Amino acid sequence: MLSPMPLDLRRVHPGCVALLGIPLDENSSYLRGCALGPARVREVVASGSSNLCAEDGTDVGSDPRFVDVGDVELTSGAASIASIEAATDLLLAQGARVLSMGGDHSVTYPIVRAHAPRHPGLSLLHFDAHPDLYDDFHGNRFSHASPFARIMEERLAVRLVQVGIRTLNPHQRDQARRFGVEMIQMKDWRSDVAFSCEGPVYLTFDLDALDPAFAPGVSHHEPGGLSVRDVLGALSRSPDLRIVGADVVELNPTRDPVGTTAAVAVKLLTELAARLLRE
Repeated sequence: MLSPMPLDLRRVHPGCVALLGIPLDENSSYLRGCALGPARVREVVASGSSNLCAEDGTDVGSDPRFVDVGDVELTSGAASIASIEAATDLLLAQGARVLSMGGDHSVTYPIVRAHAPRHPGLSLLHFDAHPDLYDDFHGNRFSHASPFARIMEERLAVRLVQVGIRTLNPHQRDQARRFGVEMIQMKDWRSDVAFSCEGPVYLTFDLDALDPAFAPGVSHHEPGGLSVRDVLGALSRSPDLRIVGADVVELNPTRDPVGTTAAVAVKLLTELAARLLRE
């Protein structure tokens, strides 16, 4: 059984990158299982099947500035949202950059709430098959289908760029217009895509942005998505993007029997950690 790792802040110091687990999936709309994501990522890291060397040569695993601080202790409902925000804010107050692993995508809302006051002019770069802009989903305003509606209506970000979208329905199209969302749908994807942004950027990555061929271990399979190399290439073509925090969410180990998606999650977390260590 995969178990949470208790939160431990003793090694947090200014300039470190704090890996924070958020084992929450109560806001998932279809299947549970994402709460097991952080523990599964740690299991893959400890397995010895690979290492934590990023493609730019950064050895994340041996860098003393990279610290796994464990998991947020959660209850349910609004209390869990508040706990995520408080834990993130505590790490930021100690001078850490926070790299979170979910959990479902509802966790991004409280994480961004903690980041926004410390990073005026914050923009969001959001990879996903879904816009997650529902005003509420089945009556749940904290749903994993709604975090970006909450973020934008509270004006926590000045800009939202969504990449990989391929499930845009009329309601979410209206919401995108309402909030001025910039969107690169998969039908418009090009191999030379790069990103530019003035000011700080928070990057949030839902694993179902990837085609199920590369990441089957997610709750919502949406064919026709990005490849891992598409994502890494676009980020490498965007060296001036000033990333101040990031998350990787929606790993569902119950749908990932041979660990393909968990390995992809570790790869993305490694590359994002290396980027945060350079900033």
